[in-house]
Amino acid sequence: RGIRLLQRVGWPARLQEPFLEGWRRGQPQLPLVEYAPQDFSAARRELDAIANEADPAHPLGRYIAASARNWAIAAELLDAIGTPAVTAHSVRLFGRPDEALPGNGPSTREAARHFIGIASELDHELLAPSETVPVSATSLALQLQAQLDDFFDGRKITVELDPDLIAKAAAGATRIRLRSGAVFSDYDRDQLLQHEAFVHSLTALNGREQPVLRSMELPSPRTTATQEGLATFAEQITGSTDIERMKRVSLRIEAIALALDGADFIEVFRYFLDAGQNEVESFSSAQRVFRGVPLTGGAAFTKDTVYLRGLVG
Repeated sequence: RGIRLLQRVGWPARLQEPFLEGWRRGQPQLPLVEYAPQDFSAARRELDAIANEADPAHPLGRYIAASARNWAIAAELLDAIGTPAVTAHSVRLFGRPDEALPGNGPSTREAARHFIGIASELDHELLAPSETVPVSATSLALQLQAQLDDFFDGRKITVELDPDLIAKAAAGATRIRLRSGAVFSDYDRDQLLQHEAFVHSLTALNGREQPVLRSMELPSPRTTATQEGLATFAEQITGSTDIERMKRVSLRIEAIALALDGADFIEVFRYFLDAGQNEVESFSSAQRVFRGVPLTGGAAFTKDTVYLRGLVG
């Protein structure tokens, strides 16, 4: 339970405003991100022992071994936090933008560029006026809470406002957090409901109800592509997604590729700005790329490559 990958590589919200102030003055400086030192060596030894003792001839043994080894990689990543070595561990967990999509398709980066091209041509023409009306975080929290309470016939998942959240939203088994002060749309509400609540949160809640295989309560990082693919698919089949959403996902994949090719944090931030995101969202998007790694280029946290790969898979 202590190997909380996304939580430990996340950035504090206080880093955003100093960077943006410097950017507006024309004197941007790389954010100073400090990570607490980690030591999961004991956990890695225990995970390796579990994987080695599992019976590879039995389906349950293969499941246990694969999950244990995957958690061990996540522990290695956290032990290397703040160094370029995080990139290699991240790639082992989540893949690279230049990898082919399932079915010998184009690379994830090529698919992302395809969506970016379509969105750049059509996004403004496809958005109806009602879809651009801003919704405050407070209003959205009330709307989501009402819908979730109605769905569960009670309070199973709590929607909260979080001033320290850099991302616009984050979900766990029993809590969905929204960034205080963020502006949302009707599409955002539907996407959060289908993606975060009805896939991520419900999957976690379902795992907690497993009476025999309790490890289902804590899915390993190797299920991330399936989780994000299902969640994105859920948006599509319910009509909750829009071309801007696909563009945001695709921009992150291209940005990861740029960082791996040597772009630093400021260059990636500028890339998101040039793509049409505002300063706050560009900072949030750029920090996703550089979670846990140096900001000087040549390194990246590659988790966001799984969205398209999971969807196609």
